[in-house]
Amino acid sequence: MSGQSITDRITAAQHSVTGSAISKIVCKATTHEIMGPKKKHLDYLIQCTNEMNVNIPQLADTLFERTTNTSWVVVFKSLTTTHHLMVYGNERFIQYLASRNTLFNLSNFLDKSGLQGYDMSTFIRRYSRYLNEKAVSYRQVAFDFTKVKRGSDGVMRTINTEKLLKTIPIIQNQMDVLLDFNVNANELTNGVINAAFMLLFKDAIRLFAAYNEGIINLLEKYFDMKKVQCKEGLDIYKKFLTRMTRISEFLKVAEQVGIDRGDIPDLSQAPSSLLDALEQHLASLEGKKVKDSTAASRASTLSNAVSSLANTGISFTKVDEREKQAALEEEQARLKALKEQRLKELQKNPATATTDSSPISTMGGTINSAPAIDLFSTPSSTNSTSKAANDLLDLQPAFQQPLPLSTTNTWGGENVLGTILKPTVAASPSQDITSNSHQPNKLVSNDLDSSLANLVGSLGISNGTPKNDLHWSNPGEKKLTGGTNWQPKTALSTTWNSSTMAPSVMAFPATTPTGMMPYAMPPQMGSVMMTQPTMMYTQPVMRPANPFCPNPGAQFENELHS
Repeated sequence: MSGQSITDRITAAQHSVTGSAISKIVCKATTHEIMGPKKKHLDYLIQCTNEMNVNIPQLADTLFERTTNTSWVVVFKSLTTTHHLMVYGNERFIQYLASRNTLFNLSNFLDKSGLQGYDMSTFIRRYSRYLNEKAVSYRQVAFDFTKVKRGSDGVMRTINTEKLLKTIPIIQNQMDVLLDFNVNANELTNGVINAAFMLLFKDAIRLFAAYNEGIINLLEKYFDMKKVQCKEGLDIYKKFLTRMTRISEFLKVAEQVGIDRGDIPDLSQAPSSLLDALEQHLASLEGKKVKDSTAASRASTLSNAVSSLANTGISFTKVDEREKQAALEEEQARLKALKEQRLKELQKNPATATTDSSPISTMGGTINSAPAIDLFSTPSSTNSTSKAANDLLDLQPAFQQPLPLSTTNTWGGENVLGTILKPTVAASPSQDITSNSHQPNKLVSNDLDSSLANLVGSLGISNGTPKNDLHWSNPGEKKLTGGTNWQPKTALSTTWNSSTMAPSVMAFPATTPTGMMPYAMPPQMGSVMMTQPTMMYTQPVMRPANPFCPNPGAQFENELHS
C-alpha cells in the first residue's frame, strides 16, 4: 500500500462503496506504482473472464477507461492487463474486443510529467497499436494465431492453398506491428515495461511458430500452384526471410535482459538455393528462358528447406513444453503452500478439525479431532416416551384402535357417520400393535438404509403391495325406514300440488350449524313461510324425509297418501 497514491486509494474505496468488485480489482491492478500488475489481481480477472455471470463488456470498458488517465504508469499497466487477459483469459474476452469498432486510441498519447514519461509514451503508442492489430487479426480469421494447434496436423499445415495465401499476410501484419515495438535492452528499466515485454516475447515466438508452419505448407504446394499463386507465394517467402532476421534480433534482446536460454527457440535458416529454385519455377511459368533444372534437384532443395523450417518448429514446441511444465510446477508449489497453511491452522485450532473433513496427520502426531456426530444413532435418554417423540427415525407407525365417533349426529335414530367407514384391525397373536417395545421392524441404529426399509415395510408399501393389517369395511347402504316392518309403497302417477309440498313449520334457531337459511321462523319471531312456485310432477317420486321430524317414516307415508 505504500507505493499507491492517494488517488488510487480513493478510487478503490469508491468502487468498494458501489459494490463493483471487478472495477476495484482493475483499479488495484493499474495503480500508480512503477511495477507490473500484481499476479493476484491478474488471476482474479482471469477467473472473472471464465465466469458466465460476469459482464465482459463492463470489464473491457473499465480497462479502456483506465487508459484515459494522464499518467503513463496507469495507461501502460492497463494495456499490460488487457494483453494478459487476451492471452490467458477466456476466449470471450478477445472475441468481444474483436467485435468492437475501436479499441485503444492512443496514437497521440504523451505524458509530459517527466523525462521518463516522454520515453515510455513512445512504447505505449506502439504497444496499443499491437493490441489493436491482434484484435483485428482475430476478427479476420476467427482464431488467435498464438493459440492454434501446431504440428503436422495443425491448422496452418492443413489449410488449402486459397486460404493459405490469404491467411499468411494477416500473420505478417501482426508480426510487423509486434516487431515495431523495437525496444533495446537498456530501455527496459522498470517493471511496467518489463511486464509488457515478457508478454510480447511469448506472443512473438508463438506467432512466428504459426508463421513458420504456414511457410512450410506454402513451399510444399508451391510447385503445384498456378502462375498467379506462385507469384504471391514467392513474395510471401521473401518477406518471411526478412522477418526471420528481425525476429532473431528481437530474441537477442530477450536473452540480454535475462530470459533463460532454454526458453529462446533456435531459428534455422532455409538454404539460399531454395529461393533460386522458386524464382526459376515462376520464370518458367511466365515463359522466360531459365537454366534447366531437373525435378530431382528441385525436390532435394525443397526437402532440405522444409527440414530446416521443421527443426525451427520443433524448437518452438520444446519452448511451449517447458513453459507448460513451469506452469505445472508453479501450481504444485502453490498447492503445497496452501496445504501447509491449512495444516498450521488445524494445529492451532484442533477443535475445528474432524476425522471426516481433515484426515491430516502431523509429523509429531495426529491431530486431535472432535468425534463425529452420528445423525442416525438413537440418543440416550432415561425417558422412553420423550425419546420416541424427539427422534424422528424412531417414530414407528403404531395403529391404535380408533376412537368411537360421536353419536350425537343421528339420521333416523341411527348412528350413520359411525357406520359409514369402520376400520377393523387384523388381530395377530404374535404382534402387539399398541406397544412400540415389541415392534418386529425395529430401526437399526447407525444403519440408515435398514431403518428406512423397515419404515417402508411398516407403512405397507413395500414391493408395491399394501399390507393387509388394516381392513376398511363398508356395512352397505342403509335405507331410510319408518319402522321395523315398514315396506315402501310405489306411488301412482299423481299430480302434486305445491301446497302439499310445503314443509312443516318448525322452530329452528336463528343460525343453523351449517350457516344456511332455515325453513321457517317461530311465530313469536315473525313467521316467514317459504312458498314454492307451482310445479307438476308426472312421474312417481319418493320425496326425502325431513331429517328434523321425530318419525320421518310416518311423515313420508302421510305425504304419499295426501
